[in-house]
Amino acid sequence: MENINNQLKDLNAIREMMERSNKFISLSGLSGVIAGIAALAGVAMAKYKMTNDYFDGEVHTIWSSYFLHNLSHYSFYIIDAFVVMVVAIGAGIIPTVARAKKKKQNIFNPTAYRMFTNLLIPIITGGLFCLILLNYSLVGLIAPSMLIFYGLALINASHYTINDIRYLGYIEIALGLLNGFDAGNGLYFWAIGFGIMHIVYGLFIYYKYERN
Repeated sequence: MENINNQLKDLNAIREMMERSNKFISLSGLSGVIAGIAALAGVAMAKYKMTNDYFDGEVHTIWSSYFLHNLSHYSFYIIDAFVVMVVAIGAGIIPTVARAKKKKQNIFNPTAYRMFTNLLIPIITGGLFCLILLNYSLVGLIAPSMLIFYGLALINASHYTINDIRYLGYIEIALGLLNGFDAGNGLYFWAIGFGIMHIVYGLFIYYKYERN
């Protein structure tokens, strides 16, 4: 019986070694929570700006063509999104690096490189596609496109990290498709996809993998 237990321990050790070599398992759930909070803060700022912008007596949103012709207004949302991205990535890196050190996993290893490469390819492609939509004044489709491409990026990266991240990807794609049928409410879909779902996902990952 003791021999069987030893063999099982050896198999578990081998499996853990293979998992470490093939997957980047140090992603922190707290990074997702931080990203979600940052996204909600950015959405709140954008919503506040929209409700205080008037043109010819009408309220205009980020999705209206008015912003395509008024750089002073449109630039606010670009800066807002950029700040949110910097805060989310910058603050999110800290718990991920700490967890990587705890697991004695190099954050700059080849597996991590492959994961980030597979994550960035759909994101960069989606960003360029959104510029095409902007060029043709199809602003209402930018929000759903971002959600869809982000979901594809998560699914693509899940091959090199914890599998649970693919489920967040499925949800982001579903939200993007739904947003495509309700393009005027893109900001609210952003809040759900990039804000609430990141927080829920982050807490789930934390309690499943990091709490103990």
